[in-house]
Amino acid sequence: MKRFLEDLGMRIPIAARRAALRVLVAASFPAALCLGEANKAEKLAPDVYFHEGDIKGHGHCNNGWIVFEDYVLVIDGNFPSGAQEIIPKIKAITDKPIRFAFDTHHHGDHAYGNQVWVENGATPVAHAGVIEEMKKYETGHYGDKPGRWEESAKSRPDVAASKLKPPTLLYRTDMIFDDGRHRVELLHFGVAHTHGDGWAWLPKEKILFTGDACVNGPYNYTGDGNIEQWIKTLEGAKRLGAKIVCPGHGPIGAGDLLEDQQTFFVELWKQVKKRVRKNPSEARAAVDEIKAALLKQPRIARYVGDFLAAQVEKAYVEMGGKPFPAKAASLEQRQEHAHAHGNSLRP
Repeated sequence: MKRFLEDLGMRIPIAARRAALRVLVAASFPAALCLGEANKAEKLAPDVYFHEGDIKGHGHCNNGWIVFEDYVLVIDGNFPSGAQEIIPKIKAITDKPIRFAFDTHHHGDHAYGNQVWVENGATPVAHAGVIEEMKKYETGHYGDKPGRWEESAKSRPDVAASKLKPPTLLYRTDMIFDDGRHRVELLHFGVAHTHGDGWAWLPKEKILFTGDACVNGPYNYTGDGNIEQWIKTLEGAKRLGAKIVCPGHGPIGAGDLLEDQQTFFVELWKQVKKRVRKNPSEARAAVDEIKAALLKQPRIARYVGDFLAAQVEKAYVEMGGKPFPAKAASLEQRQEHAHAHGNSLRP
């Protein structure tokens, strides 16, 4: 399968790649009848669903949900508008109450919808690092100057009409939901996309929900994480042996998706390391060279996008370099991240 997916590359349209992957996954996991279509709920296994969010139109993340004997566990809080879109689709499938909403991390497109879930009877759940990150970035909620929520509310009516609701049920190593038929393990492997990334693992079905610690496309925002540690964290996730990987953004994938995500960062790290002795201006000027080198590798070319300059700067700084001059790539990254997730940021 790995070689087949690699051969698909970027030369084949995404619709064709999805169709080919659908055949492969369905062959080894018959319940996975469809592999992601924005705004459509897909049944992956009995009582297990995936919903690919409309990131381009509304900034929504992907969601998942598991129907237990007595309740429903939702993966990711989304934006308020994303939560409002998901709830009717869950209720169309089951009349069991939605009791828990798991935030894979603290970013707005994964956690700002918490209040909507609370109003519908759910408790927000997350790794303890999510609260630590919120205290750092959501300063307005914690009694200081306005933070990211307030900035997001300037351009998102759904955020402005709601309020920030940090998760109240926390774990540090793991948390398990098990009714005898279904088992979901909430895990933490270390720093990746953020310092509080959580994963939802279904060992029976071998399905892994990753949040933005693994994405499928040019959606890697590195501003709140650590690339070097991210590579190690993905190694830990790979040991689970997932057959189906549900990323935070982009279409669903097979288990190889974790390796693709990791390979992108490994190759990016190698390219930056070749240039680490350059001064910041020279390193910034090498972004196009690095882009060309990464695009030559079909397996990871789809990860190359508008965040690349910021990703290069992040790796360069982690290696001991200084931030890039002029319009810093970190600002470019925050602006692109905000734009991609339905926000706007002022310079």
